[in-house]
Amino acid sequence: MPRRFLQRYMPHPDALKGNRSLRFMRHLIGDASLWMLSRRAVANAFMVGIFCALLPIPFQMVFAAGGACLLRCNLPLSIGLVWITNPLTIPIIFYGNYRLGTWLLSTPPRAAPDTLSTQWVAEQLVDILPALALGSLVAAVVAGLAANASIRLIWRWQVSRSWSRRKKRRLRATHSGKGRDEEYR
Repeated sequence: MPRRFLQRYMPHPDALKGNRSLRFMRHLIGDASLWMLSRRAVANAFMVGIFCALLPIPFQMVFAAGGACLLRCNLPLSIGLVWITNPLTIPIIFYGNYRLGTWLLSTPPRAAPDTLSTQWVAEQLVDILPALALGSLVAAVVAGLAANASIRLIWRWQVSRSWSRRKKRRLRATHSGKGRDEEYR
């Protein structure tokens, strides 16, 4: 079941409560609904985390934590998924978002210079920003909703597979002559 897989990698709330640097968040860390591993909580956490990850904003983790608190979904998953955009993937993801924005706005994309520099980006920011913002927002909404739907479908598939396996085990146990009590020993 997905819950067991996720529980292996999740930090325990009690360990985080004892952390001195997180004392100011003790009331949030203690909220059990932010640590729940249900289909709804995990799917919404994926939606919030991926949505925040695809936006070109500072403090993405803070916004992901706020979104997790508002939607009452899994806080660690929401914050952890923000790291989809890390220093290695940011240029690729945001360039893709920019190209999506230029396509949606029907404007030609800016040609990159031979040597990309922060000075060139700063000079072109006024022209790049509308396409980047629109492309990022559209990509974030679509990816977030797709992640939510995908997690719900995967979770449902895993649960139904688990039920069918259990049913097959019970049928084998009854056909082999074992009773219900012997099956669980």
